[in-house]
Amino acid sequence: MKSTIKFNNINTLFSKSLKKNINDYFNSTLQKKTGNRKLFLKATILIISFITLYSVLVFVQPHWAISILLCIILGVNLAAIGFNIMHDAGHNSFSENKKVNSIMSYSLNLLGGNIYFWKQKHNIAHHTYTNIDGEDPDIEVSFMRIHHEQKLKKHHKYQPIYFIFLYGLSYLAWIFYQDYEKYFRQKKSGLKDKFDFDFPIKEKVIFWISKLMHACIFIVIPIIYVGWLPTLIGILIIGAVCGICLAVVFQLAHVVVGTEFKSGDQPKIEEEWMIHQIQTTSNFSTKNSVLTWLLGGLNFQVEHHLFPKISHVHYPALNRIVRETCEKHNIKYNEFGTFWQALHSHVRVIKQMSV
Repeated sequence: MKSTIKFNNINTLFSKSLKKNINDYFNSTLQKKTGNRKLFLKATILIISFITLYSVLVFVQPHWAISILLCIILGVNLAAIGFNIMHDAGHNSFSENKKVNSIMSYSLNLLGGNIYFWKQKHNIAHHTYTNIDGEDPDIEVSFMRIHHEQKLKKHHKYQPIYFIFLYGLSYLAWIFYQDYEKYFRQKKSGLKDKFDFDFPIKEKVIFWISKLMHACIFIVIPIIYVGWLPTLIGILIIGAVCGICLAVVFQLAHVVVGTEFKSGDQPKIEEEWMIHQIQTTSNFSTKNSVLTWLLGGLNFQVEHHLFPKISHVHYPALNRIVRETCEKHNIKYNEFGTFWQALHSHVRVIKQMSV
């Protein structure tokens, strides 16, 4: 089911000006808009880190206290692979080579997800209709109320307490339940909702092969070598840490004080698409180079939503151009100076939406 919502495409002066400024930057610096050697090096480091951490946990089996610490680090590592490798590749910005992008995007399947589902939900729905109620599936969070268009329920008054636990469960729920629910829902009911998409035979085969590979890597092999209880504990720790990383980064980009939410009932959005993206998105901690490295530039979420097909390695440079263009056209630009300021703002929204 396709959305009928349209954006203002008359007098799009801001969009034309911003696109020109960005194109001028790349033309003057003779850079490609896709990833570069720094990104390829980062991808190599993250993949080697994953193999090393996994091997030590499963085959070396250090003291339980060290194993817990390594599981926490591995959870962060999985999230970093998603942020840096899968995310750029999924937007076709990792490499100029489409085959390389396709191969690297399937890193999500290896980590338990499904890139085909992700592209349909994230690239098409979320990036087009950001923060529009009923159109953006990424703001439909179970047991959470994050904007005024959502109905207030009794359990929402406790969300300031349980939200972090919910975020911790999100990754495990995604790979072990939601993907399967989505796969079987159409087949069982014969019906589709607006977030359902046709699933080609090729992708169905890949779905099952990659799910089996993930089960072997993260469940079967660890159980054989370390036993079922350590495996269960490890999966829970890794999954919780990864889930919190993924959920928090997304929420700090869209669910903070200053970002707007809009109703899906209106057939036309008053603003042009690029202005809508700025209104519904926020940056945080853009001066922190370590965080930028780990998050794959997703702390530059404004630049990412405006130019999703440009690799995150260019976002720090684009940030200045976008801010200057916004100032020239008198458009509010959302950004928090630090991660903690953004997190505090997110918690504030959660509290406001609980009553």
